[in-house]
Amino acid sequence: SLQYGIVLDAGSSHTALFIYKWPADKENDTGVVSEHSMCDVEGPGISSYSYNPPAAGTSLVHCLNHALRDVPKEKHVGTPLYLGATAGMRLLNITDRQASDAVLSAVAATLKSYPFDFRGAKILSGEEEGVFGWVTANYLLENFIKRGWLGEWIQPQKKTLGAMDFGGASTQITFETKDTIEDPRNQVMLKLYGQAYKVYTHSFLCYGRDQVLKRLLAKVLKAESYQATVSHPCWPTGYHKSLSLSSIYDSPCTEKERPSLALNTTVTVVGTGNGSLCTHHVSKLFNFTTCSFSHCSFDGIFQPEVSGNFIAFSAFFYTVDFIRTVMGRPVHLPGDLKDSAETICATSWSELLQKAPKLEKRLPDYCAVSTFVYLLTTKGYNFNNHSFPNIVFQKKAGETSIGWALGYMLNLTNMIPAEKPSSHKSMLYNYWVILILLFVVTTLTSLVTAICLLRRSKSLTI
Repeated sequence: SLQYGIVLDAGSSHTALFIYKWPADKENDTGVVSEHSMCDVEGPGISSYSYNPPAAGTSLVHCLNHALRDVPKEKHVGTPLYLGATAGMRLLNITDRQASDAVLSAVAATLKSYPFDFRGAKILSGEEEGVFGWVTANYLLENFIKRGWLGEWIQPQKKTLGAMDFGGASTQITFETKDTIEDPRNQVMLKLYGQAYKVYTHSFLCYGRDQVLKRLLAKVLKAESYQATVSHPCWPTGYHKSLSLSSIYDSPCTEKERPSLALNTTVTVVGTGNGSLCTHHVSKLFNFTTCSFSHCSFDGIFQPEVSGNFIAFSAFFYTVDFIRTVMGRPVHLPGDLKDSAETICATSWSELLQKAPKLEKRLPDYCAVSTFVYLLTTKGYNFNNHSFPNIVFQKKAGETSIGWALGYMLNLTNMIPAEKPSSHKSMLYNYWVILILLFVVTTLTSLVTAICLLRRSKSLTI
């Protein structure tokens, strides 16, 4: 008998529906929640429906119908359903609160029309997104608690793993630290399974992949004095595209760079594949000089020294995976990432298309994104030759996607208790006892049979 839970991850660029499952005949804190299935919602993120909020709700129908089929009918009523919106909706909430509320209302109306136990749709703060991602990663890797061979609770003597998320509109870094966290806004105290954790977390809005690319375009256009034809050093040679200014300056992240030109003006952007000039422009997206604390990451944000192992997911994984699989290059040290970014920048559009024709839509941006990931991890988060190898770039842990969604559900369903679980054995204990008894009985039977046969053979010999 299984229980189910559904979480909709409403990101800035797209929405994904995750169905989780866990055995109903065990305690809630058994640590066995896993991903049952998932569904990618077609179309953009819900924040893009600000001018047509009802369409945001309609966009979810296909995946909600998938959930209707995937979750047994008799379990529908008792299956909790949540929607969490992240940086895309945080940005919309800044620019147009009324539109943001309308989108959430439309989405909630659609979710309520399904027979699941709808528990709400909300916009997560950047800190919540970071912490829930950290909880998910460490929960899946059994760093909080695990079952022993006999079904007993074991608290592994392992350190927790830091988590780095790179979405469409924001990026988060979260890790446990013993250092003093000088800015209280970056500190979260958690008590999970009777263990206290002091966690540093920060979410950088406008530093997600899509917003970084828009901000970079704005920097390039400004450097080129908004000419009709503009050279883009981060785009490959042989690639060009006509863009409307409105597609670049339609975000709060590029508002400060908005020129006095009419937003319906079209510019032609031509790739020049210049790695060093690309690095120069990307580095301007950060402020590495201002800091009122003992040490900072960037933009004046306090960050203690990174320590321990880290898992990097979302666009971190996709970027490094592209370097490894398409470009055929290893990424072990910061220098590997830097060299790989330069190689991508120097590769022509025709060569890139030949290497990865199925990735045509995102191909022009791998030079910029790889360069950004290099600068973010090294100059931003201060990973070096010693600490960088401690980062694992992964999409899943086992069969379960890493992200904030599972941690969010675990938190809202109170499936990770603050107190240490009771020490009684689980059903697994009974199974082990039966197996051990069967083994003992089988062994004894075999020995008795062998002795009888041996005695019989001796008597026949005599």
